[in-house]
Amino acid sequence: MDRRFCGLAPALLLLVLLPIAAAALPHRPASNATGAQINSNSVLVALLDSHYTELAELVEKALLLQSLEDAVGRHNLTIFAPRNEALERDLDPEFRRFLLEPRNLRSLQTLLLSHIVPARLGSPQWPLPDSRPARHPTLGSDPVHLSVAPGSGLPAVDSAEVVRPDDVVRPDGVIHGIQRLLIPRAVQEDFNRRRSLGSIAAVIPEGAPEVDPRTHRLKKPAPPAPAGSAPALPIYDAMAPGPSLAPAPAPGPDGPRGHFHGEALVKDFIHTLLHYGGYNEMADILVNLTSLAVEMGRLVSEGYVLTVLAPNDEAMAKLTTDQLSEPGAPEQIVYYHIIPEYQTEESMYNAVRRFGKVRYDTLRLPHKMVAQEADGSVKFGQGDGSAYLFDPDIYTDGRISVQGIDGVLFPAEETAPASTTAAEKKVVKVVAKPRRGKLMEVACSMLGAFGQHSHFSSCQ
Repeated sequence: MDRRFCGLAPALLLLVLLPIAAAALPHRPASNATGAQINSNSVLVALLDSHYTELAELVEKALLLQSLEDAVGRHNLTIFAPRNEALERDLDPEFRRFLLEPRNLRSLQTLLLSHIVPARLGSPQWPLPDSRPARHPTLGSDPVHLSVAPGSGLPAVDSAEVVRPDDVVRPDGVIHGIQRLLIPRAVQEDFNRRRSLGSIAAVIPEGAPEVDPRTHRLKKPAPPAPAGSAPALPIYDAMAPGPSLAPAPAPGPDGPRGHFHGEALVKDFIHTLLHYGGYNEMADILVNLTSLAVEMGRLVSEGYVLTVLAPNDEAMAKLTTDQLSEPGAPEQIVYYHIIPEYQTEESMYNAVRRFGKVRYDTLRLPHKMVAQEADGSVKFGQGDGSAYLFDPDIYTDGRISVQGIDGVLFPAEETAPASTTAAEKKVVKVVAKPRRGKLMEVACSMLGAFGQHSHFSSCQ
């Protein structure tokens, strides 16, 4: 009996342990299943171990490792990695602080995913210099456009040049080193919106004073107005009396009526011009060559709105020395490109489509800016001196709107009427020498008889 039990026990034990062992065996997923462990030779591992340490650190802080592992398991990736200097020294400290705030995690993820294309794009896939830019969707919200930079001839993605093409090549992707960070429009608008909301002062609303246009004196105190409403003082009276010769008479941002921090908003849009690329000359004129940035900040602080038509660097390079050497010439050029209204690309295009030609007031009195619809865009000016809306809505925060154009605009020269002749144009004033006539000689002889001719200069 003991022998039969000893022979039966191993068999029973095997029958009991077989189902347990089968359930305990791990299920091996398919090689292409989502969530599979990535290979050590993957492009994602290469990015984390590469010299792009700043980008790798941001990817970890944005909690994107799992999402990128899933993406690299489905298809190849092309990563445009900014160099470390672009993220350390060239990036605005306030913008970097904005990205690293926990509440702005979605903006950081959108920015980083806009640098990754779910396809393999090596150097052979780049468009030719004469062809149109190639558009490719990204893992983020905005697509990227591949082209060739006209000046340097280097491959470019949007406004950033590719300084190290095919820097890291792996079987499932490629990494290109780019010169600067790509900032999607949604992230830039979110940053501008946070800056604008944080700069509104919690003060008792007060309207700007009313000025009699005939005497330029205060008529009566303006009634209370809600914060951010249009001031009663015309913008031309609030401007400085000369091109950057004196501050505007309106109070500054720290005054009781400073509903908006105009200096911060102007600084923000100038930084946006620099980050956008291609508008460095315009930013240099506003900050270094003139003090118009300070005056614009004072106007915005008092509640005025401005639309800046910013010529790009190619258009500014065509200006001659004579056009900039005259005193006040840079200020007058910029004044003609500033419209005292808040206009966007959509509002201007709808206006010219509806009314044909639209005349906008400018800060350079009495000249106006003529806009019309042409080739599906907005055209400013007339004739050879016209310019097209090239980069719409570079900066829009509700107070300042910046629209990029491809030319420098000048007002139409005032011409003389056609009826004016050459003889009327050249008028010479001739002063005739006084002569003594017969009647004067008779009068002087009569006065001489009475001894009174010495009192009259005509008889001397």
